[in-house]
Amino acid sequence: MKFVTDSFPVSTNAHNQMLDISDKVRNAVEKSGISNGSVLVFCPHTTAAITINENADPDVTHDVLLTLSSLIPHNNAGYQHSEGNSDAHTKSSLVGCSETVIIKDNRLQLGTWQGIYFCEFDGPRKRTVNLQITGL
Repeated sequence: MKFVTDSFPVSTNAHNQMLDISDKVRNAVEKSGISNGSVLVFCPHTTAAITINENADPDVTHDVLLTLSSLIPHNNAGYQHSEGNSDAHTKSSLVGCSETVIIKDNRLQLGTWQGIYFCEFDGPRKRTVNLQITGL
């Protein structure tokens, strides 16, 4: 087995935001030289997340963020965490910190409408996405 690690920066400009990072992951996979295997996309931040969802209609990301904000409001009088970002920690835990994508013939095996998203819940910030590309 072959392992390649990589990372790239992500800058966000809103408190809640979903950024399509598919091309950055795709470029790292192509650069790795691994033709078949998988890529683990990992977010090392407790107030952000990684998910896979539709990337054809921007209304989808709007609706996901709207739903999360409705379910988990930013200013909840009952939060006890003193930094004021409890909503971001909760959203991060619900969405998750990583996704794994199959690589076949040096291509991400995403569905027709799927994209990989970095989800910001405590921005704007400068963040990092870590990758582990594993070849068979």
